Amino acid sequence: MSKTVRNTLFAGLTVLATSALTSTAWAISQGEIDSLARNLGYQFTILDNKSPAGFVSEIRLTLPKALPKGAWSVHVGFVAPMKTLDSEVFDLTHINGDNYVLTPKAGAILKPGATYSLRLTGDGRWYNGFKIMPNAYITADGVQARTIEATRTAVDPASGEEILPFHTPLADEAVTGSDDANVWMTPERLFHQTAQRQTNVAAPEFVILPTPAAIKRLEGAPLNLKAGLKFAINTNLSDVRAAVADLEGAGFRLSDSGVPVAITIDATASRPGSYRMTAQNGKIAITAADASGAAYALESLRQQAVFENGRLKPLEIIDAPRFAFRGLHIDVARNFQSKAYILGLIERMETYKLNQLHLHLGDDEGWRLAITDLPELTDIGGHRCHDPEENKCLLPQLGGLAEGGGYSDGYLTRDDYIEIVMAAKARHITVIPSFDMPGHSRAATRSMEARARRLIAEGKPEEAARYRLIDPEDATVYNSIQHYDDNTLNICIPSTYTFIEKVIDSIAEYHQAAGAPLKLYHIGADETAGAWKESKPCQALMQAENLTPEKMTPYFIQRVSAILDAKGIEPAGWSDGMGHVDPTKMPRVVQSNSWGGLFSGGVKEAHDHANRGWSVVMSTPDVMYLDMPYAFDPKERGYDWASRATDLYKVFVFMPENLPANAEVMKTVPNAPGTIADTTPLNGGKIAGMQGQLWSEGVRSAQIADYMLYPRVIALAERAWHTGVWEPAYVPGKTYSWGGGQVNGAALLNDWQSFNARLKPHLAALDKAGVRYRVPVPGARITGGVLEANVPYGGLTIQYRTKGGAWKTYSTPVAVTGPVELRTATAGGGRYSRSVTVQ
Repeated sequence: MSKTVRNTLFAGLTVLATSALTSTAWAISQGEIDSLARNLGYQFTILDNKSPAGFVSEIRLTLPKALPKGAWSVHVGFVAPMKTLDSEVFDLTHINGDNYVLTPKAGAILKPGATYSLRLTGDGRWYNGFKIMPNAYITADGVQARTIEATRTAVDPASGEEILPFHTPLADEAVTGSDDANVWMTPERLFHQTAQRQTNVAAPEFVILPTPAAIKRLEGAPLNLKAGLKFAINTNLSDVRAAVADLEGAGFRLSDSGVPVAITIDATASRPGSYRMTAQNGKIAITAADASGAAYALESLRQQAVFENGRLKPLEIIDAPRFAFRGLHIDVARNFQSKAYILGLIERMETYKLNQLHLHLGDDEGWRLAITDLPELTDIGGHRCHDPEENKCLLPQLGGLAEGGGYSDGYLTRDDYIEIVMAAKARHITVIPSFDMPGHSRAATRSMEARARRLIAEGKPEEAARYRLIDPEDATVYNSIQHYDDNTLNICIPSTYTFIEKVIDSIAEYHQAAGAPLKLYHIGADETAGAWKESKPCQALMQAENLTPEKMTPYFIQRVSAILDAKGIEPAGWSDGMGHVDPTKMPRVVQSNSWGGLFSGGVKEAHDHANRGWSVVMSTPDVMYLDMPYAFDPKERGYDWASRATDLYKVFVFMPENLPANAEVMKTVPNAPGTIADTTPLNGGKIAGMQGQLWSEGVRSAQIADYMLYPRVIALAERAWHTGVWEPAYVPGKTYSWGGGQVNGAALLNDWQSFNARLKPHLAALDKAGVRYRVPVPGARITGGVLEANVPYGGLTIQYRTKGGAWKTYSTPVAVTGPVELRTATAGGGRYSRSVTVQ
């Protein structure tokens, strides 16, 4: 939809939707809209998921018996492009992003109490019950928009997880399942999969995760850590104070009469983050390469000491990280997460020895960090509500409330951000700020346009233009990957770079105030929609610099990278944008986050960037995108474009330093066996690290963030810190295929089982911390009247019941009659998975 048409539509609805009137003579009242929002029935159903035209769906609107005497429309959220609407009563119009509007057709007469079926066809496939956005809303001229009550989220009383009651469950795999090789993860299929991955494993002696490089028992009596700990360190105790506080929080107090803990920092000992710890003869000695290594030693000590109830048997650990860069990315731009949530995340990152926090603070749907002298960025860009002019907020996207508030709203103040950076520094974590540019920038462009309008009205046109991000005369028509037509910075006007420098300088000042200078800044640089072609400043720039339209984004990346380099800050960006630059025009030190698909050119791209001498951080969406579902199951939430299923095992088996070898242990997105040929071998370059990503389009709460992150973050940390003995060494030019036998399957299975056996106390610790990790549903089958069940990870307790019966604990196969319902209980008790039924 063009901007002109959109503004015309918003300026005033011209269609009357009542039982008797066909003109707009009647003004609608706020009370009528409130009543309609409370009483309108709304149900969404997938009718066909295998049509060549795309998925076929239905919205059923049941009108209340009393209808407003005026024009009204319904806004709905679809992240998938909608292609057609089959309805005799309603029209469908795309506003922007995922915001669509249903408007009664001209002359339509709606019958009070009637139900109307709206048949919609959308692009692609619809694999789970969470792709539809909640909080559809009603608008009318002259009144406040209202969220339709029937489209709000709810909570499953059994599991405590968010559900969408208005989405009809996908229940028939033949109709609403996949048209490729993916099949629903039924309890029976899950039982079979879990049985293949598990055998009877002895109770673990050590539970430390990620796995240390070497650990063994020593002779002697246990150390009574409950008597307290007495620290001596040859550097500043504050460097490990956070890890010491974690020990105190676990019940190991500081005491002058406690077990002596001597910490020695020896920079010549090994690589950064490494440590050696010996606990024997009533004392503990730690030698570490740096303060981070000492802190990691204390985290390992805490995990094992808690497991042994404070009476630690003598041991020795020699440990060092696999990668210097062990990252976690969290998107707080699309939907916001609070300072408190981020601080909790930082604590758990140090527990699992992750050391890079990539905060995605700006995107189309939100700008989440206050910037000095630019209040509109957060006053408008930090909020979503139905304001067509966007003078007080951005339009609702991703299920944002029409009235504003909720998970759509919020931002970090300067003080908030400084506190986060300080907390991260105390735990040896680097904070990497990210504002995606030049695409994915709608929150910034709309906020700065609101600023310009305000200053123009105040008679300050020069100040209005100072930070403007668009060319108002640019007539280029484009459509971004997320279906926006106005989300890209104009890279040809000086004010864009004035704005960027303002943002960078503000953030650098925040970092300086926190005592942690800004070292790395992520410019985004991906998924630019191809704007600017009709912009006169861009036409002039292309002529002056001899650029084609395809070279415009690389020009932008190179220019911003030079700005960062001049300030002593390393530039980073997503690999698709970074790959198009001229390496000779980039700084010497550059980071590329490789997010190409394993089976779609990502290996070649990662190796190419590494061979340029860049730091390549594997951010592979097939495995490292933690917003993908845990299982191919219509009741599992998550986007699915990069992976139909990313379970804990899949994250565990990822091989970041031998990327082609992953073809042996995981299949393509359509679940077909694949081959990866190393067509661009590493030649002097190497992989610098790995990073998990939680994008937040569907993450509407801290609870959902927890569900998607944990326990997969623990497997991410395992691979970032520890190299599996089963991982084949990288051989340049080698080709791998599914089941090719080049990965030691027996060693892999043993390693997975060892990891899985150690997971339960970690889940119990998450329970104690109030983290709502995903509780896996059990696998189960009934054969000859005998119920068998297993659980994919964590050794958690399975419960079952027959119809009308009480829950019982499952331990061994048991005779049953009729359908059986099963669920899994958390390690700490009191919370359960959703239930499944077998018969």
